[in-house]
Formats: sequence, C-alpha cells, structure tokens
Amino acid sequence: SDLRQILATKSVENIQFLPFLTTDANNLSWLGYGCLKGDGTLITVNAIGAALQTLYILVYLYYSPAKRPMLLQVLLLLAVVVTGYGYFSIVADTGTRLSQLGLFCSVFTITMYLSPLADLAKVVRSKSTRCLSFPLTVTTFVASSSWTLYGLRLHDPYITVPNVPGVVTSLVRFWLFQRYRPEQDKPY
Repeated sequence: SDLRQILATKSVENIQFLPFLTTDANNLSWLGYGCLKGDGTLITVNAIGAALQTLYILVYLYYSPAKRPMLLQVLLLLAVVVTGYGYFSIVADTGTRLSQLGLFCSVFTITMYLSPLADLAKVVRSKSTRCLSFPLTVTTFVASSSWTLYGLRLHDPYITVPNVPGVVTSLVRFWLFQRYRPEQDKPY
C-alpha cells in the first residue's frame, strides 16, 4: 500500500524510509543463510523479497525530495552487507558459520518484529488504531506463522524462534483492532 501511495501521489510524504531498508537487509541476510544452508525455499522467497524491497527503495529515492540522507543510509546498508559477507565468507569458522549467520538473522528478525511496539503503546494511549495498518498486520501474521511452521518442520530454531514474536505482536494488534474499532476513532 505504501508503494501504491507513492506512485499515486508522486510523493513520499508521511511514508518512512527505514522499514524498506531494514526489510531489504533482513531479506539479504536470510538469503545468505539460505544459500549457506542450501535451502531452496529460503533462497527463492528472500531473493524475491530483496528484489521487491530494492524496487521500493529505488521508487522511494526517485520521488524523495531529500535524496542525500536516503543514499547515505543505502550506502551504510551496503557497507554492512559487504562487511557481513566478508566476515561470514573469510573470517568465520566453517563449522560455526551457519549457526553464527542464523543467530545474526534471528536477532535482526526479532528486532524487526518488536519495533512496532512503540506504535502499540501509542494505540493504547490514544485508544485509536488509526496508526496501524490492518493489511500489514494480516500479512505479518500469515508470514510469521508460515515461517514458524516451516522452521518447526525443519527443526531449525534460527527460523522458528525469530518468527514467534511476529505471531505474538500480530495477535496483539488484532486484539487492538477489536478493542479500538475504527468507528471509535476520534479525529486528532
């Protein structure tokens, strides 16, 4: 919906850049994990995700009036990815490489799923779900539930554990949508 809004309004006003960037970094990290593990599902899903997030970033940059701060963030992301690639390719011990990368990906994913907690506090204070996206909540729930089940099937804690907070925070958001229905919203 953010991309659709950017294209329709030809503006990035009120749309944050950081979620696009962090999701791209997350996809690239899991892509590396999938390649190292030889898991076709992880490779396919995260290659597509990284390509789409990169497209979103390019569209955002195109319509952004202040390109310099975004370009610096993109360059920082590229530096982190290249450094990570170098570490996991050259420095990390071959025997522990997969577990180290899995741990890194897990921590990064947990951080992404827990980042909206500030919005949840705002919803409770304002008694309004206006700042939450219901379609994003549904998508997060379906994706994190699917990855949790996939991780359980593979007995891979690096896939299972970081997706549980996504399920939990989605359930909390569903409860908030039920508790503070949109018709109860008061104008700010």
